[in-house]
Amino acid sequence: MSRPRCERCKRAQDHCLCPLIPRLDSRTRVVLLQHPSETAHALNTARLAALGLVNAQLWVGEVFAQLPELLATPGYRPVLLFPGDEAQALTAYASPDEQPLLLIVPDGTWRKARKLLYLNPLLAALPRVTLAQVTASRYRLRKAPAEGALATIEAVVQALNALEQPQCFDALLRPFDALIEGQIRAMGRDTFERNHGC
Repeated sequence: MSRPRCERCKRAQDHCLCPLIPRLDSRTRVVLLQHPSETAHALNTARLAALGLVNAQLWVGEVFAQLPELLATPGYRPVLLFPGDEAQALTAYASPDEQPLLLIVPDGTWRKARKLLYLNPLLAALPRVTLAQVTASRYRLRKAPAEGALATIEAVVQALNALEQPQCFDALLRPFDALIEGQIRAMGRDTFERNHGC
């Protein structure tokens, strides 16, 4: 018999993260496009990001038929948070009148994120943005595949912190930090130090 799950955060009821998830407002609209294989991932940080931001949505799939309507959303300038030679570093909005971004964030392994772009040519055609400075990942349980690699929620927080300063979105990381600490406790501190310690 499976353990009862929270309908909102999808964690087991006895590990529900909802009390740690904030409700933060942002000028930037964030849409997270999650590859279906990520929904069962133990962390599922894209879900946590969408739950913690008032102006965010999480879409799960490989092909997104509703993209044309999304990209035509009045009042927003659509961009893709994804590295590339042409990617522009995110900087703070110059004024309160500047058109806010519709920040589209693929969620999946690099291979799966590239597949989302391949299957959705409208995504691949968007202007790309990236983080000017990347702070180290808090995801201490796995070795990053590349320098500067972040969990999806970390990338969203760093992007919003860059765009909307002085507003700070670090509170969005509270449930993520709790998940990491919970996994470390479950494996035992000695095992963590042996396998992941510096």
